[in-house]
Amino acid sequence: MLTIYAYVLDTLADWELGYAAAELHSGRFFKKDAPDVSFKTVGYSKEPIRTMGGLTVAPDCLIGDIAVREASMLLLPGANTWNDPKHGAILGKASELLSAGATVCAICGATAALANLGLLDHRPHTSNGPGFLEMVSPGYKGQGFYIDEPSVADSNLITASATGALLWAKQILARAGVFEANTLDAWYDYFRTGKPEYFFALMQSLPPETAS
Repeated sequence: MLTIYAYVLDTLADWELGYAAAELHSGRFFKKDAPDVSFKTVGYSKEPIRTMGGLTVAPDCLIGDIAVREASMLLLPGANTWNDPKHGAILGKASELLSAGATVCAICGATAALANLGLLDHRPHTSNGPGFLEMVSPGYKGQGFYIDEPSVADSNLITASATGALLWAKQILARAGVFEANTLDAWYDYFRTGKPEYFFALMQSLPPETAS
């Protein structure tokens, strides 16, 4: 069982989590032998949060409920509230997960939060453009590992810029191993370009009972 935890916090950037969350939760394009997936929202408390888009989300579980094992994945979306000290607990858990071989996926402001802990100092990563992490994370020392791309996957660490949500989702889905390779390529190309041929390729890549 692959357990995927999406951290939810006030001012969460809805669009950054959208592609990955929709596919991991629905399983609509999963391959026939995909691992079982449990998708949970996790919060620092059980109080509902309010996203940047005005949606209210009630966490399914708390940070202490996260299983620290390889078959766990933590998604950290961007938000305007990462500087709040109460998010220190989830960042500590992210460090634990990385050490245990679990996957941590951070986008936009969440990359700055990881940079503040030194978790990006020695691994390939990206964020919101060259110079951003230096500006918002004074202790950041990972300049030599920075890659100016929308999303960067380095084994069990996947980071992305605010505009990299689609590629971030693709890399998350690849890491989870839930799509066939041709399904994932067609899915990504369709949402990237909007061209109908990729939609038909996506449908044709699915098992008959799924495509119907």
